[in-house]
Order: sequence, then C-alpha cells, then structure tokens
Amino acid sequence: MTYEKKIRQGLKKSKDSLTLEKILARMDLKQLNKDLEEIVLKKNELNALTYDHKDYDGKEEELHDMEDDFLDAYGDELEEVLDQVHIKIDADNDVLLPIAYVGAYYKPIAKNADGSLQFEIAADQGVLVESGKFKNTDTRLIFVPNPLRLVLITGKDKKAVVWGEGQ
Repeated sequence: MTYEKKIRQGLKKSKDSLTLEKILARMDLKQLNKDLEEIVLKKNELNALTYDHKDYDGKEEELHDMEDDFLDAYGDELEEVLDQVHIKIDADNDVLLPIAYVGAYYKPIAKNADGSLQFEIAADQGVLVESGKFKNTDTRLIFVPNPLRLVLITGKDKKAVVWGEGQ
C-alpha cells in the first residue's frame, strides 16, 4: 500500500469523514479552486518581482485584497476542514487562518485537460504542523489547486492528499 493510500485510509476511517463530506457539500469547489489558483498565480507573479520594482506595491495590494476576499468567501468552511484534519493527524498546533495554508510559491509543471495549470509544491511550503502521528519529522499542510486539495507533506518527499476534490 502506498504512503498516500495509508494516510487516506487512516483519515477516512474516522467518524469525522461525514463532517468533511457535509462541509464539502456546502462549498462551491469549482469557484474555490479558481479563486485559489488566482491567488497562487498572483503570489508567483509577486515573487518574480524585486521589492523596488515599480509594480511591486500595487501587485502586493491586489494579493492582499484577493486573500481578504478568499477568507470572506471560504474562511469558515475551510477552518472547519482544517480543524478536522488537525484532529485526524493529531496536530498539537492551533488551526491558523486558511490563507496561511497557501504556499508562498508554486511551480507550474503542466496543463490539465481543461487548460488549468498543475502545480508542484516544495517540501518547505505550507504551515509547519507538530503531529503526534509524524514525530521527529517536518510535517506541513498546504492547499493546492487544480484539482483543489489539502496536501500533507512529511519529510522532504512524502506527500498525501488529506482533503479535496475526488476524496
């Protein structure tokens, strides 16, 4: 059994999976995915600029507005999702605002059939989480678009989808 299947199996056996399904049912996942992708692209655009670039301040303000809108639209539901995932991975940390779980940089690697970009994430992205299930290893959670998912990263190369489309 692969690492990702083991993680999924452990998460799905919980009675909380019904709660996650109910949260999913309340959300417009296509719009959430689109809005997350726009934030990711804006962050990548901003990361390509130096602080002294003439467009930096304007793009940074656009990003902050997008993040505020994202939290207004999806914050409550995503906090519930994050709370459930934190419980399932036995996290010792408090749940942060959902926007904190969006990485600083995503590497575009290919296009999906619908034309949307696929992204690769580095092991140092996302929110560092202390977990009773993953002791003595760096453990992180990060939202990734296309398809929309929350990925658990342990160590330098192990990644498992713990929530999202197709779950």
